[in-house]
Order: sequence, then structure tokens, then C-alpha cells
Amino acid sequence: MKYSEYLKLAIPFTVSTITQPLLGAVDTAVIGRLGDPAYIGGVAVGTVIFSTMYWLFGFLRVSTSGYSAQALGTKKEEDGLFALYRPSLIAMVISLLFILFQVPIFQGAMKIIRPEADVYRQAYAYFHILIWGAPFVLLNYVNLGWLMGRKKVKASMFLQIFSNGLNIVLDVVFVLYFKMGVEGVAYATLIAQITAFIIGFYLIRIHIDLVAIKKHTDRLFDKVAFRKIIGVNSDLMVRTICLLIVTNMFVAKGASLGTEMLAANAVLFQMKYIMAYFFDGFANASSVYIGTAVGENNVKLYEEVLRISTKSTFVLASAMSLLVFFLRSQMITTFTVIESVINLSMEYSVWLAAYPFVAGIGLVYYGIFTGATYTAPVRKSMILSLIPFLIPYFIVIPIWGNHGLWLSYVLFSLGRSLFLVLFTINFKKAVFVLESRQMMAT
Repeated sequence: MKYSEYLKLAIPFTVSTITQPLLGAVDTAVIGRLGDPAYIGGVAVGTVIFSTMYWLFGFLRVSTSGYSAQALGTKKEEDGLFALYRPSLIAMVISLLFILFQVPIFQGAMKIIRPEADVYRQAYAYFHILIWGAPFVLLNYVNLGWLMGRKKVKASMFLQIFSNGLNIVLDVVFVLYFKMGVEGVAYATLIAQITAFIIGFYLIRIHIDLVAIKKHTDRLFDKVAFRKIIGVNSDLMVRTICLLIVTNMFVAKGASLGTEMLAANAVLFQMKYIMAYFFDGFANASSVYIGTAVGENNVKLYEEVLRISTKSTFVLASAMSLLVFFLRSQMITTFTVIESVINLSMEYSVWLAAYPFVAGIGLVYYGIFTGATYTAPVRKSMILSLIPFLIPYFIVIPIWGNHGLWLSYVLFSLGRSLFLVLFTINFKKAVFVLESRQMMAT
């Protein structure tokens, strides 16, 4: 595989995925224009709750992409259908549970984060509107993962860019023109979520005969297949739980330092999300090519993807680090006009310049492991990475305050990258040798 071939997939995926953090950035920027830090804090807290809920089950997109890519390698119609329908069933069950238990979910989050009263009221308004989008969000994870795994680049780009672009436009209209405040941000997001599901369903119908599942219903609920999916998704869920522990501890500690510090960290985290999603675009490309390599049992393709992924990550990290270092002032002022929040954000922005180098490899290599649905190393790496986070969290923060908080997060990101690099040593043996044995057995 040539480098240009990889970039033809990576760049469109990056363009499409980057609209997601830009959406959060626009939420923060629009609310930041209202002049009250409580608005920014309320959206930040509400976003963390939904991030916790959706990230926990983000495996629906990631694993679907891996299975869809492997189905592309096997070239079997039923594999492609199973890759779509099985996670869709799981998504429906999970989303209904979210809606049924929305009250205890919100109250539990408030006990953990403990925001100030004004922030609590704004978060409450945001959450109880947006919770109704849960089925559409989780099903759209499946739709998007399936399209990405099949290398439907244009369809994936259109789905994300259109829905997130619609959300951004509605943000501006509802908040700045109709003066709907936090409720306007929530309604804009809900409408975009519903629209994304409808478009995704339509795009999938173009590329596969959904009715053909009738020929394979006897295998749709195969216990062995579901156990494999659950095993892969359990590893990814543990990974997400670790990530959410870190994120929620970060937000909670920032909230304990005051509303202005919470708002400043929210601004910086939006910048961090944007950088992470650039890497996520490359991770998606790596995942698709690795999934295809596994489906074809092509070791050479795996080695080429690993080499190209590593080089791409280094180049991207270098560019991002320089960009953040020299343009951080301009970036921060696009999110808020509140002087105190701007000053605090500038003080702690130096940590963002280091983030691309410490986190890039971990984010991109994540796609390599998930594309192969070889996810035990992902779980192990995240658990191990909690150690370099928790030690400075409890020791350094009391001495160094918010700088200690950011140090903890940077060390966590570095640990995730280093551990995944170590786990690549056994990748070929674990994936391709076992796959060859299975093929010989059949």
C-alpha cells in the first residue's frame, strides 16, 4: 500500500470527524458570547454527562467499523449485514435504558461533579432536552461505523459534515437570534442527531440490500457471534470507563477550583478535542485497512499500515504542536470574550502544546487494534495508564493546583501511547497466526 493511498482515506475521515469537536467548540463559543461563565460551565457539565454515556458505548461505532472492514475482506454479503444488524440491536436496548433511567443518571452525575448552583440549573436544562436523542446517537454510531468500514468515504463525510453543520447553524440561530440560551444549544443538537440517523439509514440502503437479512435470520442471533461481539465490546467498554474516570475526575477537580477555572478548562478541553479528532481520522483509516488485512489474512498489508500510521502521526503531532504554541491566544479568544476566563486559559495552554506528541500514537494505534478486533491490549493499556494519572492527581495537585491537574492528564496520555506501542510486539502472532490456523481448520 502506498502512502498516498492511505492519505486518500485518512484525510476525508479527518475532515468528517473534525466536525464533531468543532460542534462542541461552536457550542462553547456561542454560549461564551452570553457573558456568564455559568452558561459555559452548564454546557461543559452537560457535555461531560453525555460524553460519559456515549463514550461508554462508543464501541458501537468502533467495533462495527472493524467488523464491517473484515466483511469487506471476506467479500460475504451476510457478514456485511451481520456487522450492521447485530450492533443495531444492542444500540436500541442501551438507548432505551438511558431514557428510562435519565433521572438517576443526572442526579448521580451531579453528586460526582458538584457544580455551583447556577451551573447546575443550566446543566439540568441541557440534559433533560438532549436525553431524548439517545436512540438516534447510538444507532448513528452503528451507521457511521458500518459506512467507514466499507470505505464509503463520501457517504461518511456527507453524514457527519451535514449533520454537524446543521447543528452549528441551529446553534447560532437558536442562541444568538432567538435568545434561547442553553436550551437553544440542546434543541439544536437534538434536531441534528435525528437528522443524522435518517441520512445514515438512507445512505446504507444505497450500498446494501437491507431486506436480504431475511435469508440469514437463523444466524443473526448466533450465540457464538454475539459472545465474540460482547467480548470485543467489553474490552472497549473498559477502555472507555478508564477514559471517563480520568475525564470526570479532571472536570470535577476543575469545578472544585471555581466556576472560572471550570470554564477555562472547558475552553482548553475543546481545543484538545479538536486535536484528538484529527488523530481519530487517521485512526479510522488505519482501522479500515487493518480490518481488511485481517479479513484477507494479509500480513504485509498490516506491516505497511503500521509503518505509514506511525509516520503520519509524527508529522501531524509536529504540525499541531507548533500551531497551538504560536496561535493559542487567537484560538482561546474564539471561544469566549470573558477576560478572566481568557487569562486563565492562556496560563494553562502550554500543556496543549505537549499533548499531540504524548497522545498521538495512542490515538492512532487504537484504530489498529480495533480494526483487527484484537482489543485486549486496548483494555490493558488503559488500565495501566491510570497509574501515571492517579499518582500526580493526588500528590501534585494539592501543591501545583490546575497545573498539577494538566500534568496528570498529559502523563495519562503518554502512558496510553507507550503501552500500546509495547503491545504491537505480539500483534502479528496474536492476530494473523491464529487467523491462519482457523482458516486451515475450516
